[in-house]
Amino acid sequence: MVRPESAIQLEASWRERVGEYLQRPEMRELADFLRKRKAEGARIYPPGKQMFAALDAVPFDAVKVVVLGQDPYHGAGQAHGLSFSVPPGVPVPPSLLNIFKEIERDLGLKAPRHGCLQHWADQGVLLLNAVLSVEEGQPGSHAGRGWEGFTDAVIAARSREREGLVFMLWGSYAQKKGAIIDRQRHCVLQAPHPSPLSAHRGFLGCEHFGKANRWLQGAGKAPIDWSLPAL
Repeated sequence: MVRPESAIQLEASWRERVGEYLQRPEMRELADFLRKRKAEGARIYPPGKQMFAALDAVPFDAVKVVVLGQDPYHGAGQAHGLSFSVPPGVPVPPSLLNIFKEIERDLGLKAPRHGCLQHWADQGVLLLNAVLSVEEGQPGSHAGRGWEGFTDAVIAARSREREGLVFMLWGSYAQKKGAIIDRQRHCVLQAPHPSPLSAHRGFLGCEHFGKANRWLQGAGKAPIDWSLPAL
């Protein structure tokens, strides 16, 4: 669950930028809502200690690419705090399968046998959902409860304080949040969501992974290895 700001073990560089946001009334209301829903028996994903896992995995200065999702997977055992990723041993969800298909089409990298994207995070890919919690079987159930303002603060801090990042915005929800990104200073890549319902409308064929690497190399940064090592 969301805890008072002083109790959250947020990675130090992110705490410096967005820690004060957690003291706002809307975040305290969010914490109360999460506690109430848990007391009522709701199953909330990911576990409380993993809600900030995307920020914990990539310190502020290490971020090179931001992949923005909507909210966590809503099936048991799927969400672990990194957008589009699932823990080792969990079947790869359909949206992530389409991401792997596009990587193979774009870069020639064969799809891995697992869906844990920690290897991307280790290289500076911030796998951030706009909403950091969800209830079992109810996608979007925690939208509008306060998370969006917090993740806006995360995106704004990255956009404002650094240059030359790549933002991947897939689907209309992510693209609306992209309005706060300074497009004169950063590369913004937009496409339909990789969900099976929309991937054929332009996600498949978007070539975002190769474009991201070319941008990074042009900015003097190491490209991302979009393959995933065996676990």
